[in-house]
Amino acid sequence: MDVEKKLPNPTNDTAADAAAVQLSCLRRMSPLERFEAGCRMSQRGRRFAMDAIRRRYPEANEEEIRLRVIEHAYGAGLAADVRCWLRNRTG
Repeated sequence: MDVEKKLPNPTNDTAADAAAVQLSCLRRMSPLERFEAGCRMSQRGRRFAMDAIRRRYPEANEEEIRLRVIEHAYGAGLAADVRCWLRNRTG
């Protein structure tokens, strides 16, 4: 099945002609350029998540914000493990 022929994505609000331009640009990029673009998007997503947590918990310090992002992205169990590790690491 061709990539463009997959089932429609209900969360995709990009017009078909704009998506075609995006795909064309991606295809012209080298693997390194695509990797770097992916890293920038990932960093932007983490920054958005941290900003949202800051707005929701204005009293939280940077460590607590990071832990809340971990909890949101990976679950309460991992966040609890990281909290425990941080406590044990710093004494």
